[in-house]
Amino acid sequence: MFDLHDLPRLLDQVIELAVQAGLLIEKELARPDGPRGGGDKAEVDVEIEEMLRPELLQLLACDFVGEETGIILTGHPFAWVVDPNDGTSDFLKGRPGSAISIGLLRDGVPVLGVVYAPVSGRGPDCIAWAEGLPTLLRNGQPFSRDMNSAKLSSDAVVFVSYSAHLKPEANAALCQPAMFHPMPSIAYRLARVAAGDGVAAVSLYSISTYDVVAGHALLRGVNGDIWNEQGELLRYASATEFSQPLRFCFGGGPAVCVELLSRPWASLLDPTSTAEASRGKPSDLVFSEFLTLAIDVLGSEKIAMDWLHRPALGLSGAIPIDLLCNARGQAQVSDFLLRLRHGVYQ
Repeated sequence: MFDLHDLPRLLDQVIELAVQAGLLIEKELARPDGPRGGGDKAEVDVEIEEMLRPELLQLLACDFVGEETGIILTGHPFAWVVDPNDGTSDFLKGRPGSAISIGLLRDGVPVLGVVYAPVSGRGPDCIAWAEGLPTLLRNGQPFSRDMNSAKLSSDAVVFVSYSAHLKPEANAALCQPAMFHPMPSIAYRLARVAAGDGVAAVSLYSISTYDVVAGHALLRGVNGDIWNEQGELLRYASATEFSQPLRFCFGGGPAVCVELLSRPWASLLDPTSTAEASRGKPSDLVFSEFLTLAIDVLGSEKIAMDWLHRPALGLSGAIPIDLLCNARGQAQVSDFLLRLRHGVYQ
């Protein structure tokens, strides 16, 4: 039977695996034609997980939750939870900051986490922790922090989704008095918060458990946590919860996240109708936002434009651009595209 006292030793081995996997990401970004894939699916994602899965299960034979190679939940007390390349859609556009995310649950509690961004603005960045260690490790160096003392202030940073650059004024208002910083990968956002670069990480896009378990472990190591859009603490008590995507995610210090949760983040995704909309035409801002989302999901501007202007079976034959003329229709299109991104069609 695996001994919890072995977690720090196990962590060293998982870090080595993450660094090896990172070489594949570096190689893919260096391709003359750019990374292979489209939308939010990159070929290297599958290759990384196929490399990691047998190695992790050899280190500790237990349940497994993977974005690319499937889920096996048998009731074993431990479960590996892996996202081989969190932030794929931005990665495919050549943006740095996607991350390998490897977490380990024990009875639903994150007890080990490694988040490794092999290509980031800081260079290769590996943030790790396991229960039994007194501090986090960042690139092999101990780092001590207590998120109970984190607070929103003018010199604090809130990490938000990369698309926040499309609405800088709204995001600045929601994060004030802190600064907001857009970047790919919710896993890496959570990791950077745990490592002291920010006070909270926010995601307003539908995410799954494999996106956040490793980052959640890192936050546990510094007295932080994760909340959903209803202000509930995120937990992994049952197999059902592994298949229920989060709508919103707030990770960081308790006081900071409670304050951020009280703010109207949904306004960013459900813009109110405009005079143009009342005349049967979406505003340029609304169209731009949904075109960006459609490109992220469908893979190219040409395909996205075509989809927006033709009857969509998944929208009961309605033409998506016609639905963008009011808040209810915008919510329908947004919900459909997010479900399409995650392979949920019903």
